[in-house]
Amino acid sequence: MNKKILYPIVVLVLGIGLAVLIALNAPQPVPDDYEPLVTTVRVIEVTPQAEYLTVTSQGTVEPRSQSELIPEVSGRAVWISPSLVGGGSFRQGDALLRIDDADYRSALVRAEAALKRAEVEFDYARDELQRVQSLQDKKLASQQQLDNVRRASWVAEANLSENRAAVDQAKRDLGRTEITAPFDGLVRNEHVDLGQFVTRGQSIGTIYATDYMEVRLPIAADQLVYLGLPVSTRGQIPEAIRPPVTVSADFGNTRLLWEGELIRGEAEFDARSRMLYGVARVRGDANGNDTMPLPVGMFVHAEIRGRNVEDVIRLPRSAMRDNSQVMVIDPDNRLHFRHVSILRLEHDDVLVSGGLEAGELVCISPLQTAVEGMQVKPVIERIDTL
Repeated sequence: MNKKILYPIVVLVLGIGLAVLIALNAPQPVPDDYEPLVTTVRVIEVTPQAEYLTVTSQGTVEPRSQSELIPEVSGRAVWISPSLVGGGSFRQGDALLRIDDADYRSALVRAEAALKRAEVEFDYARDELQRVQSLQDKKLASQQQLDNVRRASWVAEANLSENRAAVDQAKRDLGRTEITAPFDGLVRNEHVDLGQFVTRGQSIGTIYATDYMEVRLPIAADQLVYLGLPVSTRGQIPEAIRPPVTVSADFGNTRLLWEGELIRGEAEFDARSRMLYGVARVRGDANGNDTMPLPVGMFVHAEIRGRNVEDVIRLPRSAMRDNSQVMVIDPDNRLHFRHVSILRLEHDDVLVSGGLEAGELVCISPLQTAVEGMQVKPVIERIDTL
């Protein structure tokens, strides 16, 4: 046989024999025990507690009281307080403006002189009435004479009252030549110059009080129930049930807080925003004695502390599933769906009022696939670390 054919056949036979030998002597695999993969989940332990329900809002700071400075007499401005400028500060009773009072002093002198004459005339008419009355009792004066003297006495008495009123008016006009501050506050604007003639009823500036500020806060209809106020509450809120309010504003990296209370609610809802506006009154000074007072016109955030509720459970929103359900882990580390009663949905949390017991474990991990009764490995987390 040709060697070119014989050698390949021999090599092929040897290869096949070797492959068969290896296949017959291959080791048999030993199967391992099957261990199912258990999902690790984060859980929190249910702890019922009492909490205050809060309502958040925002608004612009406005002064409690704002007044127009309007002189009640006319004249030339002869002195203006250095505080009577935009942003100027003053205390209650400080003089802000003086009007030339020469004419009003003269008017007071004339009124006092006329009063003196009226007093003299009244004394004379009273004595004359007594004298004629005595003569008439003795039949020495006629009834006509008595009537004339009595009429003169009445006229003198009326003239005396009129002149007394004129003196009082002159004193008031003289006092009105100096305009004083009715409260502690700041000047919003002024429009009067030294030597300017101001007329009665002319506005010369605007001032506002700084002891308290007010913030008009919009409150949604569904949030009103959390304030704990009687449904019949209108206008001024009784002092005993006024909800506390904390107002905050950021100045760079610093946040300042001011404490106050909700003092009244408006009588009707705003037709455009469907909001009911409440008014919070806040002290003008901030935390401590050296911090910044609450400035008018600033946009601030407010947190209104509402009613207190007992035995509620705070959960993160990640714990909620569809249809008001949560996932509870039983003592055997198996997962179960549970319907709960939701009291309130907040921005990041949920307040649950029923359906859970103290000590139970609630899953807060966002599982993509969850099956009733599935085995899990719970890892307890503290609520304050979420």
